[in-house]
Amino acid sequence: MLGECSFPNGSREPNVSRRRRGLQKQSTVGDRPLDDAELIERATEGDLHAYEGLVGSYQGIAHRTAFLLTGSSADAEDATQEAFVKAFYALPRFRPGAPFRPWLLKIVANEAISRRRAAGRTERLNLRLTEVRPSGGAVPSPEAAALRDEDRRELLAAVGRLGERDRLAITCRYWLELSEAETAEVLGCARGTVKSRLSRALSRLRAAMPAGLVDSATATGGDPG
Repeated sequence: MLGECSFPNGSREPNVSRRRRGLQKQSTVGDRPLDDAELIERATEGDLHAYEGLVGSYQGIAHRTAFLLTGSSADAEDATQEAFVKAFYALPRFRPGAPFRPWLLKIVANEAISRRRAAGRTERLNLRLTEVRPSGGAVPSPEAAALRDEDRRELLAAVGRLGERDRLAITCRYWLELSEAETAEVLGCARGTVKSRLSRALSRLRAAMPAGLVDSATATGGDPG
């Protein structure tokens, strides 16, 4: 998914997928894979192989985030690549023990939004629910799978008419399946603000959509965060 990225000392690291075997060797201690904290510590010290391990773990959800915010596969590719490079240089400022995913996705979101604004786009995002999958690759819920094409298009059009802040909250919370705490970190706001934005956005969607459709499409099974 990622192209080549420019890293310190002018080095250029190839696509993560082409180095998977090397990553498995470099990202283990004995038979145990390194966890995020260990990979981050090594990457902060300049270990590019360790950072590639992080990229390999999060490039899927990073690209989905960028795509939802740009509406363009090409722009999402560029935004994701640039975000990973920026995240690498920002690792010394990462707070040890903090969750890596929302920290990274905040960088991805900022890069994607900046690219969309810089391009001077005024059209609504072309959100495509059928291309959004949970980070673990889980099968969509029966309710989501049963949505008729017409209903799905109507739902996406309604989301597209929301204000940007509400649209981003819906995207992060329900289509990327982030917790409220993660959504708050990605959007750079308080958790209570996320709750109010979601409540406002869902109320507007329910008023514009057939009964039950919004609730089926945004079912998350609870919020652990």
